[in-house]
Amino acid sequence: MNPKKFFPFLAWLPFKGDSLKADFMAGLTVALVLVPQSMAYAQLAGLPAYYGLYAAFLPVMVAALWGSSNQLGTGPVAVASLLTASALTPLAAPGSAQFVALAIMLALLVGIVQLALGVFKLGVIVNFLSHPVIVGFTNAAAMIIGLSQVNKLIGVPMGRSESFINDIWGVAQQVGDTHWPTLAMGAVAIAIMYAIRKKAPKLPGVLIAVAVTTVASWLLHFETNAVGKAEQIADAELKGMVEKVVLATRKVAEANRVVSEKSAAAKAAHKTEGNLSVNAINLDAQADLARIEANAAELELADLRKFLRGIAVARSVDAEGQTLSIHAAAAVPADVKTDGRTYRIRGVSDEGFKLIGGGDVVGRIPEGLPSISLPAINWEMIGSLFSAAIVISLVGFMEAISIAKAIAAKTKQKIDPNQELIGQGLANIVGATTQAFPVSGSFSRSAVNINAGAKTGMSSVFTGLFVLLTLLFLTPLLYHLPQAVLAAVIIMAVIGLINFGAIKHAWQANRHDGVAAVVTFVATLAFAPHLDKGIMVGAGLAVVLYLYRTMSPRVAILGRYRDGTLRDAKVNNLPPSDVVTAVRFDGRLYFANVAYFEDAILEAVADNPKAPWLLIVGDGINEMDASGEEVIHHLVERLRAGGVTVVFSGLKKQVLDVMRATGLLDFIGAQNTHATAEHALAHIYAQAGERHAEDALRPRAA
Repeated sequence: MNPKKFFPFLAWLPFKGDSLKADFMAGLTVALVLVPQSMAYAQLAGLPAYYGLYAAFLPVMVAALWGSSNQLGTGPVAVASLLTASALTPLAAPGSAQFVALAIMLALLVGIVQLALGVFKLGVIVNFLSHPVIVGFTNAAAMIIGLSQVNKLIGVPMGRSESFINDIWGVAQQVGDTHWPTLAMGAVAIAIMYAIRKKAPKLPGVLIAVAVTTVASWLLHFETNAVGKAEQIADAELKGMVEKVVLATRKVAEANRVVSEKSAAAKAAHKTEGNLSVNAINLDAQADLARIEANAAELELADLRKFLRGIAVARSVDAEGQTLSIHAAAAVPADVKTDGRTYRIRGVSDEGFKLIGGGDVVGRIPEGLPSISLPAINWEMIGSLFSAAIVISLVGFMEAISIAKAIAAKTKQKIDPNQELIGQGLANIVGATTQAFPVSGSFSRSAVNINAGAKTGMSSVFTGLFVLLTLLFLTPLLYHLPQAVLAAVIIMAVIGLINFGAIKHAWQANRHDGVAAVVTFVATLAFAPHLDKGIMVGAGLAVVLYLYRTMSPRVAILGRYRDGTLRDAKVNNLPPSDVVTAVRFDGRLYFANVAYFEDAILEAVADNPKAPWLLIVGDGINEMDASGEEVIHHLVERLRAGGVTVVFSGLKKQVLDVMRATGLLDFIGAQNTHATAEHALAHIYAQAGERHAEDALRPRAA
């Protein structure tokens, strides 16, 4: 047995000096892009930034070791990160411990699905996501990703609800509250990345932008935060508002506790007493009522927080810079000396709150490696996450294999989709054991990798090792990295994904494909943040449209053209024959279109009643199922009873095999099946008589 089948990376051996040097430089170059990108994508997924570094460590190396592409760069990507956030946000608060645990479990599920598809060689299943559907989804997802970063770019909060459009509208209403230093940081980062992309594309523009803005943030004291307590608030109205938020927070916590208890009790009752027991039904009703009360409490808390965020405050400090008193910025008493800054109140709890006076930065990143352990499995959440895992698995793999094939067209390397599935699956499974969220192949980093001269997958191994060095020694340098810069990194990365020309191209190629692309685009935007619903709608529509097309394939009545060939009589204005009606069916003959086939044949015979022969030209029939065989048997029998002999030509092996296995070929008669239409016509006119043969074989004027 060939060991390379189980260990594809053995094909890299033996290493050559020039190749290893090229891989080392390519790995370093990709790492310079990957480190800031991975942190940005982690936040897009709703996780603390440093989880991006965890996802950029082992998964990058494992995917290269067990994949089939030498240059594919795996790791955190925009679309998979957004799908992760959209799947988990309804289940837990972004950034919370529960959210992180679910993200890791989702990575495990994605890995298991991809590994299973690869092991059982089911990579073809990704074909259910047609190119137009992916085009529509990618354009919508890119727009959603870009818009979701606008609030970080201008320094205002963004709500998370069941409607992404409403959330974006909420951000638009806060444009007047733009934090100008935050916007400046983001704008500078975008300008640097754009300029380097245009003038010096070989330089790591993302890293340069991150380095420049991080140093500027440190020098300018971009982050200016403090803490406060309710008793320090001198303004009675403001103090009352903070106390209302504290009470509403307690109310939400209590409501969620009741929901958990009632839901658990209802589930236990269903299991022990049956779904129709009175107790189980009552507990279901109580759980539903508790959910309604919890939702109402959360809406009330959201409104209070929104109002509180709109109030600018100032603080007086002692000689050591500790907070003495807090006032509304618009009503600071004349005898109170403040520190000269304005703040916003965030994170209100029983213990106190935060005073945010500058821009948001990444903050402290834990040093060292992620802990290695099996992810905690929440069996109650498996059902909620499984559909999202399938969508992420398919979309992520389609993205990865598309990139791998594009690279292979340049390198002439053979790509094995099933092996790539195994590599991606193992990457996500190993990532789940090291606190990573779902990963996939990255177009931008793969392009950087191949342009930097990567020869084998060792370049990705080197990339992972450089990320390891970052985790061990360089994380303190990232403390002052502005959040607005990470938002700028994401925006610049997804701009290239927006391609409305591809939707137009799909429309021009086929109206049904264009409809599928447009509907997927609109549905993804409408269902956001539940992106899986958008792509499911598109995929379902594409399948329905395909079935609709195959239900009524083209049927052509044929006539003899001036050069002796058979052509479409209607298109070429050819007269009918008194001897034979020739019909060509262009499509597979199966259950969905057998009725259409039968009607078309009977109509053709009825339109030419003088002809005692029917020739079915079967060159275009690629497949036939039991329904098709039954209809042909019925047609031959019926027409034979009416004095019309049915002859077939050009039937393919797979069709003849079905006819032979069912006895249909014997029923039709070997003399009535021919390899070509010319042989069939020769047989027909030989049977019909010389006069007819001479008339038919003579070329006709068009």
